[in-house]
Amino acid sequence: MLGWFKKKDKKDKLPQLMDLNSNPIQAGDIVEALRYDLGRCELILVNEQFLYRSIESGKEVSWLKMIDASTDNQKVKKVED
Repeated sequence: MLGWFKKKDKKDKLPQLMDLNSNPIQAGDIVEALRYDLGRCELILVNEQFLYRSIESGKEVSWLKMIDASTDNQKVKKVED
């Protein structure tokens, strides 16, 4: 066969996340979320999935809901302390 029916490796790699200014963000970073009234959030890793946890309310939102369609970056701004 031509290799059309080969099994693909199911191990998904974690994505490289970028804020709106194309700064890389990683688990543990504090960001200002621009959606869902989250305010300041911490990017956390739970069961190999990124979540934004609001520091103020404790609400959690998946990183998939924060994708900006025009740039594929996250709708967040990294907080530089």
